[in-house]
Amino acid sequence: MDEVVAWLLDGDPAIRWQVERDLLGQSGTETRRLVASQGWGAQLLSHRQPDGSWPHGWYDPKWTSTFYSLMLLQQLGVPAPESVELLLAEGLRNDGEFALWPSGRPDVCVTAMMLTMANEADVNMPGTLHHLVTQQMPDGGWNCRKDATHASFHTTLSTLEALAPLEGHDSQARGAGDRGREFLLAHHLYRSHRTGRVVRDTFTRFSFPCYWYFDVLRGLDYWRGFTYDPRLDDALGLLAGKRRKGTWTLQNKHPGRTWFDMETPGRPSRWNTLRALRVLRWARG
Repeated sequence: MDEVVAWLLDGDPAIRWQVERDLLGQSGTETRRLVASQGWGAQLLSHRQPDGSWPHGWYDPKWTSTFYSLMLLQQLGVPAPESVELLLAEGLRNDGEFALWPSGRPDVCVTAMMLTMANEADVNMPGTLHHLVTQQMPDGGWNCRKDATHASFHTTLSTLEALAPLEGHDSQARGAGDRGREFLLAHHLYRSHRTGRVVRDTFTRFSFPCYWYFDVLRGLDYWRGFTYDPRLDDALGLLAGKRRKGTWTLQNKHPGRTWFDMETPGRPSRWNTLRALRVLRWARG
């Protein structure tokens, strides 16, 4: 067995089941069942209250609120539909928008991330798909700022992730997804479509968890579910160039309180290595 893959398999069950599924062609199902009782998943669940919430608020503080704790739990491999339903009861509006602030102010990015969590838990969010489609901007992307004239990379990717599981059976989702992907491709995922310069240096520094932040690795990992396009070559070259002795480091940690740290910035990262390897495997066809 490849020594990098062996190193990945020596990690937390949340890593191992995805290595089995995405790199070894196995189901990963048995290992995934361990996530709720061992390692990071068990640590995160130990802070959850009996009603399915976490004790530090619905959306703030970042990153220990119920919203972001649930997001991480699902990325580890635990769908937690009871927590999804609790959040929806708290914040879903009749028009499909989602808001957890006392003011009730909705946010496209937050609504999209909530839809992603609902999809993962197989819980319905009535009206949300239609709402997100109506918020698509003329350039094909999305932005959480109502006064914006250009789409946001962060909000666009969050919305595309939410639409992805729906595109196979909903033409509205598929059409919006096609336009959103074209927005990112026009920017080669991370460059200005006018000057060719990198839009933000943080787009080139890979993190996990990403939360709502865009970076190139997150964008490429999303793209594995869709058709390869040559305009991804630049981003793939950036990804390949960051490989060091077969692994990728944790380059960026988003500021904020966490329940625990899974990895150390500047050190080899199992999360980034797993995601990078499955992206490169997909790109090779």
